[in-house]
Amino acid sequence: MMDLNELYSGKRLGVDASKDTRTEYQRDFDRIIFSSAFRRLQNKTQVFPLPGSVFVHNRLTHSLEVASVGRSLGNLAGEFIVKKYKEQLTKESRSFYRHNLYNVISSACLCHDIGNPAFGHSGEDAIASFFEKNESTYKPKFSAEEWTDFIHFEGNANAIRILTQQQTGKLEGSIGLTFATMAAIAKYPCESIARTKGILHRKKFGFFQAEKENFQKIATETQMILEQTIPTIYKRHPFVWLVEAADDICYNIIDLEDSHRLGIIDHDKCVNLLLDLIDSLDAKGLDGLKNRHHLIQDKNEKIAFLRAKSIGHLMMNAAKTFENHFEEILNGTLEKPLLSLIDEEKNSNSKAVLKQIETFSIENIYNHHAVVEIENAGFNVMSELLSHFIPPILHAENRSKADEKAIKLIPNQFLYEDQSDYHKVLGVLDFVSGMTDNYATELYRRIKGIEIGMRR
Repeated sequence: MMDLNELYSGKRLGVDASKDTRTEYQRDFDRIIFSSAFRRLQNKTQVFPLPGSVFVHNRLTHSLEVASVGRSLGNLAGEFIVKKYKEQLTKESRSFYRHNLYNVISSACLCHDIGNPAFGHSGEDAIASFFEKNESTYKPKFSAEEWTDFIHFEGNANAIRILTQQQTGKLEGSIGLTFATMAAIAKYPCESIARTKGILHRKKFGFFQAEKENFQKIATETQMILEQTIPTIYKRHPFVWLVEAADDICYNIIDLEDSHRLGIIDHDKCVNLLLDLIDSLDAKGLDGLKNRHHLIQDKNEKIAFLRAKSIGHLMMNAAKTFENHFEEILNGTLEKPLLSLIDEEKNSNSKAVLKQIETFSIENIYNHHAVVEIENAGFNVMSELLSHFIPPILHAENRSKADEKAIKLIPNQFLYEDQSDYHKVLGVLDFVSGMTDNYATELYRRIKGIEIGMRR
């Protein structure tokens, strides 16, 4: 079983600790908030096209809300750990779990989507598809592991890269987060060739080959359980379960609220779904809640009230589930997300209600024509950008004038001309995946000649 005194570390990649009134873990939150990578999330699609006449969530507002839920989960988990394992904890560890675990969880939640490219999953698909379509041309240039990184491009692995990669002309360690926070975002702690459907911690992958050494440092410093060396696979760090739960809670409920604001879901249908969920989690308090709900006249406010209550109940139940399965989590044997285990704890039907919400979301929200339109457009935009930049970056010894002009559009920090083809291509992916939806669309229009002229 993992040692609770060794699960956290305030160390950072390439950055020495400095004196500050804040703790190392509080500094993580502030570093993320002020980073350009986080700021760009404000113009990245969450579900619905941006911008719209009705305010809906983007990646930034989603991340802030997940961080809020994660902070509460971290606080509850920290209190539980100190209470149950007080005799096993050092003085320093008691202080960490009581006063800093929630900082780690909220920071990890804040940057959990920081690696998602423009246009979300459509952007990921476009990157992977570009390499699949050009396999005969490009595959021979890379190792099997490197090629797998490309054809299964993954936002989770890209997050680790953004948070650790030293770009040209910049400081080592990137944003320089603590190992504790970095470990907490690693939902899939394995390399790309180890990804396996049906296994929770290997459903996707968590780091590119370029960041493998850095990830191993993070894993070692936070005592992650090494499952397999070749290919490299770790068990999830215990903090990951709280970050995942916060994210699951938010997107399950808030996507529903957004669809109501846009008129995609009928008001009564939305009310009934949320009331059914609350009933499955806290049947005793349902009558009082309904009485308060009836006092609200505004329809959007009615849904906001039920959304808040739903998130609160899910959060409390997820925290309790974390407690009840904590020994399995420490042993690396838990294989189900916390939200899917709530039913087993309460003998309720919350899982069925959440499934009903998920089914509705898939049928009516994620397949809504406005969402499908931007996914198609985003796929094409990202594909064209890659087609414009990747061939020139790989033609180092025989570049045409057109190739040279294309490369001049790539900012210097993304150019790794003295490194391998793998790193050169990753530099292009850093540039393209880091774009906002708006910037990617604008650049696409300019290089295709749809829009010509000086920028302001």
